[in-house]
Amino acid sequence: MDRTNEKQASATIWKIAKAVMSAFMGIRKKSDLESDAEILKPVHVITGGIIGAILFVSGVLLVVKFVLS
Repeated sequence: MDRTNEKQASATIWKIAKAVMSAFMGIRKKSDLESDAEILKPVHVITGGIIGAILFVSGVLLVVKFVLS
């Protein structure tokens, strides 16, 4: 049971963000994919993806506003 708690505890925001951003770019090591599959839950990845998409769209909108002004 200790190993399960360690795996859940090691699903940090940084690891979720790294997994989502590398998926956005399409760059992925097989070893990273395997380690993320053990650590991250689908809800982590879905939530990170939604937040990443919102940040990306907001960033694009800000750049467009800046360029057009």
